[in-house]
Amino acid sequence: MDNFGYWAPTRYTFGHGAENETGAQAALEKMTNVLVVYGHSSAIRSGVLGRVCDSLAAAGIKVTQQGGIDPNPTDDRVYEGIDIVRQNGIDGIIAVGGGSVIDTAKAIAAGAVYDGDFWDFWAGKAKVEKALSVGVVLTIPAAGSEGSGNSVITRREGMHKISLRTDYWLRPRFALLNPELTFTLPEYQTCAGAVDMMAHIFERYYSPTKGTETTDRLSEGLVMAIMDRVRAVLDNPDDYDVRANLMWAGTMAHNGICGCGKAEDWASHGLEHELSAVYGVTHGAGLAVVNSAWMEFMAANRPAKVAQMAHRIFAVPDSGDAGADAMEGVRRLRLFYTSIGMPVTLAQLGVENPDIDDLVRRVHVDKGEVFGAYYPITPDVSRAIYTLMIDGGQSKN
Repeated sequence: MDNFGYWAPTRYTFGHGAENETGAQAALEKMTNVLVVYGHSSAIRSGVLGRVCDSLAAAGIKVTQQGGIDPNPTDDRVYEGIDIVRQNGIDGIIAVGGGSVIDTAKAIAAGAVYDGDFWDFWAGKAKVEKALSVGVVLTIPAAGSEGSGNSVITRREGMHKISLRTDYWLRPRFALLNPELTFTLPEYQTCAGAVDMMAHIFERYYSPTKGTETTDRLSEGLVMAIMDRVRAVLDNPDDYDVRANLMWAGTMAHNGICGCGKAEDWASHGLEHELSAVYGVTHGAGLAVVNSAWMEFMAANRPAKVAQMAHRIFAVPDSGDAGADAMEGVRRLRLFYTSIGMPVTLAQLGVENPDIDDLVRRVHVDKGEVFGAYYPITPDVSRAIYTLMIDGGQSKN
C-alpha cells in the first residue's frame, strides 16, 4: 500500500427534504449572494429549484439563476457564469442537478476569482489555488461530483473534453441528497448513472499498487451493491430505501475512499471522453462500452486483477487459469450491462461508423503519448481497445 492523505471536507445532509436545508448550509459558508446553476425544465417542474431558492431567500441570501446546462458541459456556459458572478458580486455557487451542472459550477467557482482564462486550469497551464465555495443539491446520482474535487468540461473549439482533478478547492463545501428527487429519473438515465458509479470504482480498483486488500474489498462490495440496487430500482422505482442506497453508493464511489493507498488508472475515462466529445453519447453508456473493452484487453495482457474481479464480484470459479477466468468475468460484466439496457458495442451506443484513427489521435493529444497506471496505453493499445468496442470482443457471448 502506498502512503496517502485523505481529505474529504464535504458536509453531507441526506434524506427526505434535504434540499430545504440549502439556505442554512449556505449561511454556514457565509454565502450572502449566490448563483444557482441548474439544467433544464425538470428542476423547475419537480419544484426542487423553487424550494432551493425559497430556502436561500428565507436565510436572507440573494439569488441569481443560470439555467440550461447541458450534458457534457461546455466552456461557453462557464464563461457566461463567470461573467454573471463578476457583474453581480456573487460570493457562492449552488449547483442543482447532476454531474454536468456540478462540474460547470466548479469551473465557474474557479474561473471567477482567476485573472486569466479559466481553461488554463484544464489545459494544465495553471493550478487552482482559490475558488468560490460551491454547494450542491443532487438530483441525479451518477457522477459523484457532489463529493469530489473533479470537474470535466468540454472546450467547444476542437471539442476537447478534459477532466481537472483537485484535492481541496473544488470539493463542494456541502451536498444535500434527497433520494425522492430521483424517483422520476428515466430508466436509461438511472442505469447509465449506475455504470458511471461502477466505472469510478474500477478506475481505482485497477491499480499496479500491491497490498491494498482493505481498499479492494471496499471497492468490490460497493460494485456489488450498485449492481444489486440498480436491478432493484428497475423493479421498484419508487422505493425510497432502494433509491437511497443507490444514491449514497454514487457518492462513495467517487469521494476518494476507493483510491486510498494506491495509484489510480483513469484510462477508461480518457478513452470514453473522446467518444462523448465527438459523438455526444451519454457518458455512463459510453463507459459500459469502454470499460468492458478495456477489461477484455487486460484479460489478455495483464489478467491478474481482472481475474480477481471475476472471482470476487461475479463468482467465477478459480480454474487456475487467470486469463480464462478474467475473460469469463468480462463476459459476465457485459451480460450485466446488457441486462439493465446498457450498450456493449459502439453500434449499440449509436456510433455506427466510428473513426478509430481520429479517436486514437484525439485521446493521445489530450492524454499524452502514454497514459494509464495499470497498463501503459500507447497509441497501439488505444487502437486495440477502441477496435474491441466495435463488436463487443471475444467475451460477448
